[in-house]
Amino acid sequence: MERSGRFRVYRGVESVPHINVQAVDSPTLYSVYRTGYDTVQSTVDDLETGDLIEATLAGDPDDEAEPWRLTAVERVGRVRTAFAVGVDPPDVARDCWTPDRTTPAYTRLTEDGAPIGVCGVQPRDPLPNGTFVPSVVTGLLPLEAEFEAVPTVGDPAVEAVFLDPSPPDATSHTQPYGVVFLFTRSSTGFATRLREQYDCPLDADTRPAFDPYGI
Repeated sequence: MERSGRFRVYRGVESVPHINVQAVDSPTLYSVYRTGYDTVQSTVDDLETGDLIEATLAGDPDDEAEPWRLTAVERVGRVRTAFAVGVDPPDVARDCWTPDRTTPAYTRLTEDGAPIGVCGVQPRDPLPNGTFVPSVVTGLLPLEAEFEAVPTVGDPAVEAVFLDPSPPDATSHTQPYGVVFLFTRSSTGFATRLREQYDCPLDADTRPAFDPYGI
């Protein structure tokens, strides 16, 4: 069976031989092979978390153990992403959080009087094992709606920074939330300072090294 359309890429790590992609028109997540292609291998090699692709997937929807294969793929957009784990959340995130929250909350960010994005906090409780960054990297935390229209701003995201106060393999968490910054403008001063503070530049693969399926 084939499935064609637009998908958002959520990559695993090199130790996992497949990539997760999520349909943009539904919360359906597909695992696809990372290698073993002919004509599309170079495109697959270049895919990163946050990429938007036009693709055709071939596979058996009744066989959950067998990943799908990409028979056609073209990148048509991108939200450039960066990650840092085991870090202290910034004050803007601490101020955004309120005890016993069960849904995300967002604070609008401005620069020179114009909106540039948001800082958001995501409660751990609804996430698998309470893990924040692993849920983002594997696509278990759907973000398409937020990427397409950043909350309280309405414009699409072009950059994102994900901060987790705890490391991916934590058995207990220092904070009951993870932090996401979604920016609607590229390379703002705020975003640049944030990435310098947390040592997660856009031009480097800052996904943490872990097996997201072993947690």
